[in-house]
This record gives sequence, C-alpha cells and structure tokens, in this order.
Amino acid sequence: MADRDVSPGFLLLEDGTLFHGALRASHATTVAEVVFTTNMSGYQEVFTDPSYRGQIVVMTAPMIGNYGVNPADPESGAPQIAGVIVRELSRRYSNWRADGDLESYLKAAQIPILEGVDTRRLTRHLRTVGVMRGVVGAGEAPTDEARALLAACPSMEGLDLASRVTTSERYQWGNPQAPNHIVAYDFGIKRNILRLFDDAGCHVTVVPASTPAEAVMELNPDGVFLSNGPGDPDAIEYAPGTIRAIAEREVPMFGICLGHQLLGLTFGAQTVKMPYGHRGGNHPVREIETGRILITSQNHGFAVQGNEQAIPGAPALEVTHVNLNDGTVEGLKHRELPVFAVQYHPEAAPGPHDARPLFEQFMETVRKRRA
Repeated sequence: MADRDVSPGFLLLEDGTLFHGALRASHATTVAEVVFTTNMSGYQEVFTDPSYRGQIVVMTAPMIGNYGVNPADPESGAPQIAGVIVRELSRRYSNWRADGDLESYLKAAQIPILEGVDTRRLTRHLRTVGVMRGVVGAGEAPTDEARALLAACPSMEGLDLASRVTTSERYQWGNPQAPNHIVAYDFGIKRNILRLFDDAGCHVTVVPASTPAEAVMELNPDGVFLSNGPGDPDAIEYAPGTIRAIAEREVPMFGICLGHQLLGLTFGAQTVKMPYGHRGGNHPVREIETGRILITSQNHGFAVQGNEQAIPGAPALEVTHVNLNDGTVEGLKHRELPVFAVQYHPEAAPGPHDARPLFEQFMETVRKRRA
C-alpha cells in the first residue's frame, strides 16, 4: 500500500467557493478546469483517458480505489488528469487482477488526491453554476500564490489539447495480415478503440493529429477513424480541411466524441461549450431511426449545435441520435458520403456496451468499399 503521507488541503473554485479536505499522493499545487463524472466504476480508465487531459476530476461515487489498479485497463500510457477529488479513498483493495493501490499509482504520476470533500455538494454546485477552473493545494486556506495561479489558468475554450496528447510518430496496432486496414487519427485515442478494431479483423495505422490527407490516402485505407480527445474542437483548425479532403473521396469515416465534433465543423456546423458537459457511464441517448434508447458512456464538454430536426449551417448532415436529458446532438451522418459519428463512447470500458454495434456498422461500410 502507499505511504500515507497526508496533509490538510483545499479546493478553491474561481467563483470563490472553498472546499476543505486531506491532500494525498502529491502535495503540488494544481490548477485546472474542475469537472465531475458519474461513473460508479472504471476510475483507472477515467484517469488515463486523454479526453480528461488537464482536468481536475470529481468522482461522484462515494468510495474510490476499492479494487486497486492493474496494467490491463489503462486507456493510455499514463494518467492524464491534473487532480482527483473524492469523498473517501479506499485504504484496502481487493481484486484478483490488481497489482497495486490507486494512491501509489497516482503518486508515481505526481497527481494530487483531495479526500474528504463533500463531493455531493461540490457536484451540485458545478451542475448549477457550471464547470469552472479551480486550484488544489496544501494548507488550511489558499495562499496568495495559489490564487495567482488560479487567476492565470487558461480557459478550456480556445485550447488545442489534441496536439499535446497525440502520438508524435505513426504506429501500428493489430495483426498486419488482417483483411481490413483502418487509419486512425489520434486526437487522444483510447486503447479500447484499438482493441475493438483488432477484434473486428482490422490492422490499424495510428497517425498524428496533423497528418495531411494525402499522407493518409497514400496508406490506401479501407476506412478512416477520427478519435476522441480533449480541448476545444474549434481550436483544431488544421483538421476540418483534412477531413473533408478524405471524406470527398468516399472513404468510409467514423468519428467518436471529438471526432464527432470535428466532422460537424467540417461540414458547416458550429460547436459550443456546455455548462457542465456529459461525463459518466449512464447517459441515455435515443436513436432517432428506431426509437431505441441506449445507455452510454460519455466524456465531453463541447457539443455540436443543433437539435433533432437539423444542424444549423450543415444541411448535408442528418442527426441520428439525441440526448434524452437535454436534447443535444449525439450522432450525425452525411446524407451522401459514407461518413457518420457519435458524441458518446461505444467502445466504453468498463461499459455500458449498448452502443458497441456501431463498430460493426462501420465495418459493414468498410467491407462494401473493399468489395
């Protein structure tokens, strides 16, 4: 178990709201956007998801860490978050797959854990006022230095974080002899997406976010995938032109989360920052064509503007899914080109898996093109 090095700590939000707790793992002062997730499990997947890059994550489940951590579940090579806020950090873990405890795992990455916070009150505040920047630090009260760091913390709007989390070099995933070749743009890709493409009989070439369209077409892909990722989609100015150039060659294309937003921008839509976003594993989404309700995993703070009827500025796009809680656009497809995307995460690990058939839907399009 971890060395229980602990001291009084605090979270100060930019509106002046102050929360007290006990600081564990790292005592470094951390500033970032503060968001909450309703996931009851899957904390290791959350903390390693590049879409959470540079955010302080509030866990609404009352106890975190009870099943430890393991080397199989991470969605990237290291934790991506800036900090964690919990009601209670489990002192013991029990799981046959675990090889360590959560505190030690985050301590090795120098990520602070603020424990003992009234996370119910904090979540209700963020849901009422909206997510905002915050600072986590050691001590009974914020210092002038901590307040200055908070004042200087940039807003998530306008930040291109995809260029910070993307791979620097092209790499391969899966069986090189697989019958289908997918090129995946890495805007912050999760490993479970790659695992599912492997399971579907695909060899995947993962490319950096800024890879030109011609470089992708030279790889002769059967399909192109646009990954999830962090930050403001409007700030990724290099992506829409590339995406359009590939799509207009009628290459099947599938986007998830940030990839969904970038597809929207490519064809004339606009995106907007949401008050508190969608983060968790229990978000209901309606599939318009069938009326079927999917329980989905989500993690996004921006959305494509529009509703069930239309996406303003993007007449070539049709809305396929909507969120049952607030009516936001959760899926879209091009009316003529083999292009579609969803805002939620069909690859969800640990779940739910209601939307996983979307991978097969994409593969059907890929196989038709090959034929």
